[in-house]
Amino acid sequence: MNKAACPNEERKMTSVFERYLTLWVGLCILGGICLGKIAPDLAGTLDKMSLTVNGAPVVSIPIAICLFFMMYPIMVKIDFKSVIQAGKSGKPVFLTLFINWCVKPFTMYGISLVFLGILFKGLIGPDAVDLVKMPFGLDLPIGATHGAGLVVLQDGIKMLQIPLWRSYFAGCILLGIAPCTAMVLVWGYLARGNDGLTLVMVAINSLTMLFLYGILGGYLLGIGKLPVPWQALLLSVSIYVALPLVAGYFSRVWIIAAKGETWFKEKFLHVLTPVTICALLVTLILLFSFKGQMILENPLTILWISIPLFIQTLLIFALGYGAAKVLKLNYEDAAPAAMIGASNHFEVAIATSVMLFGLSSGAALATVVGVLIEVPVMLMLVSFCNRTRSWFKFY
Repeated sequence: MNKAACPNEERKMTSVFERYLTLWVGLCILGGICLGKIAPDLAGTLDKMSLTVNGAPVVSIPIAICLFFMMYPIMVKIDFKSVIQAGKSGKPVFLTLFINWCVKPFTMYGISLVFLGILFKGLIGPDAVDLVKMPFGLDLPIGATHGAGLVVLQDGIKMLQIPLWRSYFAGCILLGIAPCTAMVLVWGYLARGNDGLTLVMVAINSLTMLFLYGILGGYLLGIGKLPVPWQALLLSVSIYVALPLVAGYFSRVWIIAAKGETWFKEKFLHVLTPVTICALLVTLILLFSFKGQMILENPLTILWISIPLFIQTLLIFALGYGAAKVLKLNYEDAAPAAMIGASNHFEVAIATSVMLFGLSSGAALATVVGVLIEVPVMLMLVSFCNRTRSWFKFY
């Protein structure tokens, strides 16, 4: 994967996990639904194995383990020394940061609000509710309100009862503020983009998420009347971004020093290739074991969530690709710059939704729908990029 490769070479996904990710996700839906029928208490029991603060579950230990192994293989691939090279490619990096953090979160908020809160509200169920975790550090009496939520007692635990569409809305927001830092390496490669620049942008986005994910998440969820305090998001970023980021950085340095960079890239990373997706699939099975009954009762739920996510993806890609042409970027820089905004870091979004709202929440389900549509939509955009290379031939 390098820029020096012949621009007309055929590039394909070599990993069976990456190539058929949508199929695996679909099988996880079926497997999770079956698990929910066969062992209805299993996922709930695992989710209750949590670290608690003031008697409230904060971090599910089994899910945290799965999510760490989703994130660590991504982070260990990043050479953060390459961030220095960003200065040589100022315009594409600036474009990526602007689209990802100044445009995408707010368009996702607006599009998902219009579709889930207005157009599809009646289809979802205007009176349908979802039970989510009490926000970290919050202790309210039963019957109190917080945002759009009502404090209720469920199985002896205080929960917040919120409108179901708002729970889906929360999941969409968490996807919108999570620019891709993993699969975009695949999308940029298939589009014959500048792989070196893609790695630089991935590193920068990973670092930027440490600072902006919690801030934007707290702000947008707050104005959406969703009961999430700032400290919960910051804790989520610390556990699911900072921890694997630090572990990835130091283990990368140690392994390269001990075994050499060639062994690291050809042996170690090869072993890690399926780990992220395997951990993701285990998490999805658990999630769908909770939500399977609801999906069976209302199979169009996934469709209602998919539509705003699909429109958002096309819009952000169009804005990034069009802006790249206006800025006169060459094609090899334009393709990954547009791709990284259009795709989502669904691992972080899933992790955060599970931690903030619970494994059985509608928010967690919405982030999983993001995984379900990611591969076919991004492959469609890769094909579009390859067909429109000539748009940038003068730059």
